Amino acid sequence: MLQRVSTLLHSLLLIVFVGTFSSIIYYVKKEPRVTAVALFTPTPVPTVASSVAAIPEPGWSLIQPGLERRVVDIYDDQNQRLESIHIWRVDQKAFRLDIAYDETPKSLDTWQKETGASIVLNGGYYSIDNERYFPDGLTIVNGELSGRSFNGFGGMLAIHQDRAELRWLVEQPYNSFEPLQAALQSFPILVEPGGKLGFGAERENHVSARRTIIAQDRAGRILLIVTPQGYFTLHQLSVYLTESDLNLDIAINLDGGGSTGILVANPRELISPTRPLPFVILVYPR
Repeated sequence: MLQRVSTLLHSLLLIVFVGTFSSIIYYVKKEPRVTAVALFTPTPVPTVASSVAAIPEPGWSLIQPGLERRVVDIYDDQNQRLESIHIWRVDQKAFRLDIAYDETPKSLDTWQKETGASIVLNGGYYSIDNERYFPDGLTIVNGELSGRSFNGFGGMLAIHQDRAELRWLVEQPYNSFEPLQAALQSFPILVEPGGKLGFGAERENHVSARRTIIAQDRAGRILLIVTPQGYFTLHQLSVYLTESDLNLDIAINLDGGGSTGILVANPRELISPTRPLPFVILVYPR
């Protein structure tokens, strides 16, 4: 009898021992997985969006994040270069625009030193009265208005606190009640909203000149375009911009000829106007 009880007790102890051992084995097998996940921090992998943003499109060079540059050479059938189209494309998430004006005109170098802007571009047309320079069309600087708004023609660079936009004044006239930080008007429209031809053949006057253009593409980016050799007429330029691969939504002609000029601060690049400028478009990093 005692022997049977002893055997039964040993059997129970063996079952308990085996059960306990099995639990330990399960715990040891499972625990390192949890610990490894908790302690291991993987190296972040760039998202698709950030990788794409860092690689410029073919034909474009990245100057700095949010600012790209492109040069397109135009040749005749004799392979002689007629024009070099200089284009800077500005992402408004990285840069903001502004306008500066002074009754006494200044060189692009002086404008850049006084404002500290990354880019300085000539503005629209202006008139002179008793050695005072004032803009043709409406100009707003720091919320203060100068000049009169064009009625029924031309375009407008309208700058809000958070963004800039281009408008065709025929479709979107200036509203004196809208709170604009800065603005500039000029003419003619070279690309109408939606990417349509803005300056048709019926308006061709066969006058070629140096040109400055401000445009906006369908992604909302601002393009600053300069053609310094003086090849294009307004109609030719309108056709080129409309048919180009720039995907433009709207483009406005600025003052050209001797006023055409741009200064990029870093890396420095200068297409110099032949005369000082009373007001300019400025580009700053955000």
